[in-house]
Amino acid sequence: MSGSEAQHRSRPGDQLLADRPWQTVVWDDPVNLMSYVSYVFRTHFGFDPDRAESLMLQVHEHGSAVVAEGSREAMELHVEAMHGYGLWATVRQAGTS
Repeated sequence: MSGSEAQHRSRPGDQLLADRPWQTVVWDDPVNLMSYVSYVFRTHFGFDPDRAESLMLQVHEHGSAVVAEGSREAMELHVEAMHGYGLWATVRQAGTS
């Protein structure tokens, strides 16, 4: 088998990974106030105050929260926006930690 054939051969589970959505994860940091994180969630994502507060508390108490799910490109845009607000955020595929 040539090298190019090996590169194009799929592994079991590859399709399952491809079908999973991507997530924007916001991480706890020692700098931003909880009220500011809640404000960012309301402003950028349009969450109502209760949802924004709930996600902010998850970030604060558990270290992170998934705040959006969708295409990789859309999640990368959300992460870039979170960085613009001064928050720590990353993109990951659903089902991974």
